[in-house]
Amino acid sequence: MRRVHNGDERALTVIYSRYSKKIVRYFYRMLWKDEAKAQDFLHDLFVKIIEKPQQFDADRKFSTWIYSAAFNMCKNEYRNQNLRQSAKTIIETDSYQPDMDHKNFQSVLLNVLNHADENDRNLFILKYELDLSLSEIASIMDCPEGTVKSRIFYLKKKLVLQLQAYNPAIN
Repeated sequence: MRRVHNGDERALTVIYSRYSKKIVRYFYRMLWKDEAKAQDFLHDLFVKIIEKPQQFDADRKFSTWIYSAAFNMCKNEYRNQNLRQSAKTIIETDSYQPDMDHKNFQSVLLNVLNHADENDRNLFILKYELDLSLSEIASIMDCPEGTVKSRIFYLKKKLVLQLQAYNPAIN
C-alpha cells in the first residue's frame, strides 16, 4: 500500500490480483448473493484505494484493513437498504402507525432474550445494555473482535425475524 500511495500502479495490480476474488466472494455472501452488487462493491472499494491510499493505516495488517473497509461498505448498504425499504413501505401502505404497540415491545424483547441461547443473551446485554466496545466484548468473551462483529450481525438478524411485528417494513 505504501507503493500504491507513492503512485506505483504495479503495486495496485498486485493487490488486486491477491484480494479481488476473496473480496468479491465476501461481498457476494454479505450482499444477498447478488453477483452484480458484489462486483460493483469490489469496484467501489478499489476506487477508494486508488483515490485515497493515505487512509491505509500502516500499523494494521493490510488484509484486516481491506476487510474492515469492505465490512463498513456492507454495513452502510444494510442501513441504506433498511431506509429504502422503510420509506417504500410507508409510501405503499396506510397501515403504518408510529405508536404501534411500542409499550409492548420491551416485554416482548425481554421474552425473546429470555428464550435465546446464553451466548446471544450475553452478547445483547454487553453490547446494547452495557454499551461496551467491541474490543471490551472480545476480551470478555475471549474471542477475536471480528467474531464479536459477526455474532452481533447474526444476533440482529435473529431479533429482526422474531420481532418483525414491530417493524412494518419487514411484514
